[in-house]
Amino acid sequence: MRVISGSARGSRLKRVPGDSTRPIMDRVKESLFNILGKVDGEVWLDLFAGTGQVGIEALSRGAGEVVFIDKVRPAIKTIEANLKTTRLQDRAKIVQADAFDYLNRSAMGAGNGRFHLIYVAPPQYLGLWQKVMAVLDERPSAWLTTAGIVAVQIDPKEYEPLTLQNLTLYDSRTYGNTQLCFYEQLEEE
Repeated sequence: MRVISGSARGSRLKRVPGDSTRPIMDRVKESLFNILGKVDGEVWLDLFAGTGQVGIEALSRGAGEVVFIDKVRPAIKTIEANLKTTRLQDRAKIVQADAFDYLNRSAMGAGNGRFHLIYVAPPQYLGLWQKVMAVLDERPSAWLTTAGIVAVQIDPKEYEPLTLQNLTLYDSRTYGNTQLCFYEQLEEE
């Protein structure tokens, strides 16, 4: 695992001990950033952050801030170590919390639509991605900027069409055993 581009290009990243996380493959990560384009100045939320490599890649490419959320202490320690290695900790906020607790707390006081991108890469086969999407769909403006998007990383076997009221799937790409799904807010009529 390494940072592909930007100020920390080539930096090797540590893995979370054990097999509780599934890091994104470099070629999938590169495809993700090719799809997203420039991230300069953007504010990201990396849910179920694991090693933090997607958020760290965004910071390396010029994102203004990334908030990393994970509830597992070994993941938090790995993110801290990886941020230190890449020297990107000054634009990062690390929160040890359950993703749903974080979203519920944030929605209570938020409403300012602060994230340009929310990256969702939960543990596989637990239905967590659908549950996160349901929470985000309730009030997407509580978390997303007007043009903000949600990118979901899952195994293609996990995919199922979702019935959402305020978010819509606008792109989906499959790379071997990884599927990336991109959701945007529906325009108000």
